[in-house]
Amino acid sequence: MRNLIFFIVAVAMFSCRNQSQPTVQTAPPTPPRIYDPSEPEWAKNAVLYECNTRQFSPEGTFEGVRKQLPRLKELGIGVLWLMPVHPIGKENRKGTLGSPYSVQDYYAINPDFGTINDLKNLVRDAHGLELKVILDWVPNHTSWDSEWKKHHPEYFTKYNGDFTVPLNEHGEPIADWSDVCDLDYGNPATRHAMIEAMQYWLKTCNIDGFRVDMAGLVPNDFWAEAWPALDSVKQVFMLSEWQDEPGHFKSCFNANYGWKWKDVTKDIGSGAQDAQSLDTLLEYLDDFYPDNYCQVYFTQNHDENWWSGTESQLYGASADVFNVLMFTWQGMPMLYNGQEDGLSQRLNFFEKDPIHWKKYARKEFFQKLCNLRRDNQAIWSGKYGGELIKIPTNMDEYVYAFAREKNGDKVIVVLNLSKQNRTATLNPGSDIPGAYTNLFGTSTVQVTRDMTLTLKPWEYLVLTNK
Repeated sequence: MRNLIFFIVAVAMFSCRNQSQPTVQTAPPTPPRIYDPSEPEWAKNAVLYECNTRQFSPEGTFEGVRKQLPRLKELGIGVLWLMPVHPIGKENRKGTLGSPYSVQDYYAINPDFGTINDLKNLVRDAHGLELKVILDWVPNHTSWDSEWKKHHPEYFTKYNGDFTVPLNEHGEPIADWSDVCDLDYGNPATRHAMIEAMQYWLKTCNIDGFRVDMAGLVPNDFWAEAWPALDSVKQVFMLSEWQDEPGHFKSCFNANYGWKWKDVTKDIGSGAQDAQSLDTLLEYLDDFYPDNYCQVYFTQNHDENWWSGTESQLYGASADVFNVLMFTWQGMPMLYNGQEDGLSQRLNFFEKDPIHWKKYARKEFFQKLCNLRRDNQAIWSGKYGGELIKIPTNMDEYVYAFAREKNGDKVIVVLNLSKQNRTATLNPGSDIPGAYTNLFGTSTVQVTRDMTLTLKPWEYLVLTNK
């Protein structure tokens, strides 16, 4: 299961042959491109930031986002993810403004957000600050009144002879997705049209990739078809909102969603699981996915925030310790807009409900983690980062400790994943002891064999040698 299977892009070769002419020597054929799930390189140490354009500013526009780009750069963000930018369907619309995931026209901009030139300006300024921009892409379905449904009904799935809401992975209608209509990837024309639409935004606005909504409801062989077409325009970062298809890392995607990580950490925070559950999770993930896989980890996103609760509601006092884990464990960390301000709102999904920005109370906390992620190779993603080495303790049920090292960079993380004081003795390997800087303190910490630490409830210690 651990075999890494590479997707090989076929290279068309031809030669002219004529018996009446001598053989013509030609240049060696271009070697086939090997898909590397850890590329592009610029994503190796990036922090992802999800932006809900509708709620991000009082204006709810691209301009409202553009004006805050310098602040996001200072925070340490590397990749800005914009939720869907397209017009929203009106037929079967939910709420007043509808779901951004009910796309009416893949080639147009939601007029509430501005114009295509406003988006271009946003991307231009982001690139000027060395930030990347990815768009949320919804390939599985459109709105019921979409341009495609009007002009190309053949692109859509028929269920019992009629158009249908999206079908789940078992081929059953998803009843509560009543505002969208399922696309048929059994039709080659649908595939071709979708790839062309994705290429349009790469060419027109120079975006840097896509976060793909419900990527697993689209056949994986489509993504194998899409990747070389997208890559022919520019190298892109592809994030799959799906965790159950390891083949995504072989076809198109650089990272997927860490839903299981989110579930396990919430359970630990509530007391339903303990720290050793992270060992079980890591063993499962390492077995299930190819080498150098990368998952995106989060304590908040638009779904969690609206449907489940704010970070405080979901994690309570344990929120910060799991954010530390999110940045240091082994994947790519993601922040949802407002987390740096201690977002206490459950942002309405179907109405205008702008963030009530205050004084960015958690800026310094996240900035330290973002800077560590940027500068210390040990906690980079995939093949670029160091292997996670568990540090045994006498309290593994409650205290989770590990080290990572890459090219001389080292990070040691010790977390009290319980709501009680814990005194733990650590037993690090022989290559770990030494002097380290405390990321969240001013002191130098001397790590020794059989060192003992007393940690308050949900307390964390992040040590770095640089």
